Amino acid sequence: MRELPAGTVTLLFTDVEGSTALLHSLGDEYADALAEHRRILRAAFTKRGGVEVDTQGDAFFYAFTRAGDAVEAASVGQDSLAEGPLRVRIGVHTGEPLVTAEGYVGIDVHRAARIAAAAHGGQVVISQTTRDLIDDSGLRDLGVHRLKDLTAPERLYQLGDDEFPPLRTLDATNLPVTASPLLGREQELAELVALLSDGTRLVTVTGPGGTGKTRLALQVAAELVGTFSGGVFWAPLAGLADPELVVPEIARTLPARDDLVGYLRGKQLLLLLDNFEHLLAAAPELAALLAAADGLRVIVTSRAPLRISGEREYPLEPLPPEDAVTLFLERARGVGKDFAPSPTIESICLRLDGLPLAIELAAARTKLLSPDALLERLDRALSLLTGGARDAPERQRTLRATIEWSHDLLDEESKRLFARLSVFLGSFPLAVAEEVCDADLDAVSALVDLSLLKPIAEDRFLMLETIREYAAERLEASGEADEFRRRHTDAFRSLAAECYARRVDAEAECSERLESDHDDLRAALEWLAAHDPDAELELAGALGWFWFSHSHLPEGRRRLTEALARSPVGGSVRAAALTAVGGIAGWQGDADRGPGWVGEGIALWRELGDVAELAYALETLGWVFFVLGDNLPGLAAFEESLELRRTSGDVLGEMRALAGVCQMLVAEGEVDRAEPLSRELLELARDRGDPRAEHWGHHFLGDCALIRGDCDDSEDLYRASLRAALPLADILETSFEVQGVGMSAAGRGDWARGLRLVAAGYAMWESIGATLEVPFWNALLDRYAGVAREGLGLEAEAVWAEGHALPFDEAVTLALG
Repeated sequence: MRELPAGTVTLLFTDVEGSTALLHSLGDEYADALAEHRRILRAAFTKRGGVEVDTQGDAFFYAFTRAGDAVEAASVGQDSLAEGPLRVRIGVHTGEPLVTAEGYVGIDVHRAARIAAAAHGGQVVISQTTRDLIDDSGLRDLGVHRLKDLTAPERLYQLGDDEFPPLRTLDATNLPVTASPLLGREQELAELVALLSDGTRLVTVTGPGGTGKTRLALQVAAELVGTFSGGVFWAPLAGLADPELVVPEIARTLPARDDLVGYLRGKQLLLLLDNFEHLLAAAPELAALLAAADGLRVIVTSRAPLRISGEREYPLEPLPPEDAVTLFLERARGVGKDFAPSPTIESICLRLDGLPLAIELAAARTKLLSPDALLERLDRALSLLTGGARDAPERQRTLRATIEWSHDLLDEESKRLFARLSVFLGSFPLAVAEEVCDADLDAVSALVDLSLLKPIAEDRFLMLETIREYAAERLEASGEADEFRRRHTDAFRSLAAECYARRVDAEAECSERLESDHDDLRAALEWLAAHDPDAELELAGALGWFWFSHSHLPEGRRRLTEALARSPVGGSVRAAALTAVGGIAGWQGDADRGPGWVGEGIALWRELGDVAELAYALETLGWVFFVLGDNLPGLAAFEESLELRRTSGDVLGEMRALAGVCQMLVAEGEVDRAEPLSRELLELARDRGDPRAEHWGHHFLGDCALIRGDCDDSEDLYRASLRAALPLADILETSFEVQGVGMSAAGRGDWARGLRLVAAGYAMWESIGATLEVPFWNALLDRYAGVAREGLGLEAEAVWAEGHALPFDEAVTLALG
C-alpha cells in the first residue's frame, strides 16, 4: 500500500449494484467483467492521484489529496464503464480521517461509505463538504437526506443530469437521530441484519449495561428501512415501570391505538423494543402479538432474555481492542483532542473491559486529563466515569447508574451473591463460587440473565472489572468483606497445595488450572501479605513450580523474595520457597543467588529427611547449573537425584532426573552416551504417558543429530519435541524447539526460515525475562545461524528482524510447517 494522505482527504467508495443477480445472469463471464471493471476504475483513479486504501470483492476504497481530482476520477470511471454490463455506484466525501497502521478510521470513513450505499448504479453522489471544495457546475442538488448512519441529515449532490430513483436513505420511520455513526460492530451488524432478513421473528440483543445494545439495534433497524413495507419503528421502554403498559406503548408508537392486532395483521413490519429487562412480565403478550401477526419481526434490547418461544438470543460482547481504541480516539476528537493510537490508550480500553459507554465517558475526560493521567486514575473507574451526554437517559449518564439499573432488578438473595462474587478477580468455576460464596444455581442464573455475570468456557464465569468494582463496594457496605475474602483465600490455598502435590504426575492439567485462576491466586497472595505472611510464603512456595513452568519468571521471583523477606518461618515452607526462587533466578542468569538459594533449600530438605522433595530440589539445582554452563556440578546433582528416585521407586521422578543426565551429557558433547539414555527416556515417557519427558527425549535426540550435522533427522525430532511440549504451555521449552527447528532448517539450506526461527526464540526469552547463556547451545546457534547469515548476505538483518517480531503462535506455526 502506498503512503496514505493525511489531513483533509477526499474519500471515494464504489461497489457494483446487483452483483448477485449479475453473477447468475452472466455466469462464467462475470469474472471477466469484474476484472475489466477493476482495471478501468484503477486506471481512472490512480491517474488522478488516487491511493487505493482497500478493495473487497466488487468494492473499492480510494483516497485523494484534492477533492477535484476525486470527483473527476469518479466521472471518468463512470463514463468508461457506461457500455459495460456492470453498474457501479460511487460516493465521495471530504473529511479528516485518522491514519493508523491498518488504514483510515473515523466518522468520515463511515459517512463516505454511507453516501455510496445510498446511490444507484451509474450514479455519483457527493457530500456537502466535497461540493464546497470544487466547482459546483454540473452538480444537481438532491436535497437533505438522513443516511443510514442515523446522524444528522446531510445535503447531497449528484454529478451530472441523469435521472435516477430516489436515494436509498431513511424514509418514513421514527428512528432517532444520533450524535455519531456506529463504530466497530461490523460483524454483529451483518449477523443481526441477516437473522431478521432470513425469517427469524424475534431477536433479543443481551449484554451488560454500557455494551452498546441500543446503538447497535438502532443501526440494525436503520439498515432494514425500506425492506419492510409496513415500516420500521422504535419503541423506547426505559421510562415504563408497569409491564401492562408495554402493549399500549407499542400501539401508541405505530400508531394503532384501537386495534393493535388488527393493525399488524397483513403488514410486513419491524419493531425495535428498547430496554425490556425491567418489563419481562410482558414477554407473553409480545409472544401473542408475534403469533397473531406473521409479518411482524421484533428486535429487543434487554439485559436479560425474554424466555419465550421462538426467541433468538444474541449476546453482545464488549468491543475488541482495535475497535475500542478507534471509539476512544473518535470520542476524544469530539472534545477537541486529537490523539494517535498508543499503548496507553489500549490499556485504558482494556481496563474498561471494552465497554462502549465506559470508553465514551473516559474519552470525554481527556478534555482535562492526558491519557497517562487518565489511566492512573482508573483504579476507581466508577467515580471517574461521570458526566455523560446531557441528552442521554439518566441511567446512562454515569457508568455507576447503568450498573445500578441492573442491580436494582435483583432479588435480595441475588444481590448478596452479586456482592460476594466480587472477591474473584478473574474467571472462576461454579464449584468454587459455591464453596466460597454459598452460591446457588438460581441466584447465579439471575445474575447471568441480567448480564452482571458472564458464562465462559464450560462451568466458568466472569464478572467484568467495571461491574466487579461496583459489586466490591456493595460487599464492603454489607460488612461481610473480611469473611468472604478469607474464604476466597483459603479456597485458593487449597488449590495451590493440591496442584503442588501433583506437579509431576499431572503437570499439564494442574498448570492449566493455575493459569486460569492466576488472578485469584494473586489476590490471595496479596490478602495474605497483609494478614498472614507465613501463609503467604507457603502459598508462594507452592506456586513456584508453576511460575517457572509457565514462564512467569519476573513475577515469580518478586513474589517469592518478598514473601521470604516478610516471613521468618522455616521448615518445609521455607525450603519449598528457596528451591523455587533459586530455580527461577538461575534461569534468569543469576549465577550468585540462583545456586545459593537452591542450595539453602537442599540443606533444609536434608535436615527434614524428605527424600522426594530433596530429589526434586537436586533436579532444580542441576538445571540451574546447566543454564549457567557449569556442567559437571549439574551432572552430579542430576545423578544424585536419579539415585534417590530409583531407590524410592519414583518412576516419574526417575524420568525427570534421567532427562537432566541426558542434557548434561549432550552439553558435554558426549553424544554416544547421551543417545541410548535419551531413547530409554523416550520409551519410559511413552509407557507412562508423560508429555514433558517425551518432549525431552525427542529434544535430546534432536541435539545429538544436530551436533553430528544430520539436519533432516534433527528437524523431525525437534518438531516432535515441540508437539509434545505445546500442551505444557511452557514458553522456555517451546523456544528451544523453535530454535532447534530453525538451526536444522538453516543447516539444510533454508536460510531465511532458519534465521527467522532462531530470532523468534530469542524474542520468546526476552518476553518472559529469561537470560540464557548455555554454552553448548550458543555454540550450535553460532554455527547454524552463522551459515544462514552468510548465505543471506545483506538480507540477513531484515530476515532477523522479521523473525524477532513474529508473535509466539506464528513462530510455532512456522516451526511446525
